Amino acid sequence: MLIFGHLWMESPQFYQIDTIDDIIDTPSNSIVSIDSLAKNIELIKHCQKNFIPFCLHINSIKEAIFANSFGAKYIISSKDLAKEIMPIAQNYLFDTRVLAQISDEDEIEEMAKAGVDGVILSSSIIV
Repeated sequence: MLIFGHLWMESPQFYQIDTIDDIIDTPSNSIVSIDSLAKNIELIKHCQKNFIPFCLHINSIKEAIFANSFGAKYIISSKDLAKEIMPIAQNYLFDTRVLAQISDEDEIEEMAKAGVDGVILSSSIIV
């Protein structure tokens, strides 16, 4: 299981971006975090074209399928949606990893039991 943002674990930083220019301000070893698929399609295509690792916050199974098609390294969703997406991701052999956004480390066990790829603590996404 992948764990991002826990103080015991070293992990890449996730930086929330809104424009292509924001990418310039992110460290080279970070993951850019994109808030919405529909509102940021050009930003997503820019990352894809330039091999910039990105994660996408999603709100539906359909968005998860598109995120995988666009080559997102990670998708971030609510815990309930992550549980719904996992069987689909496994069935279609997603390259994209499914992360449940959590607010407390006590939620890690629940996500592990559900078979979710990983978790990300809400506080670890730099805005």
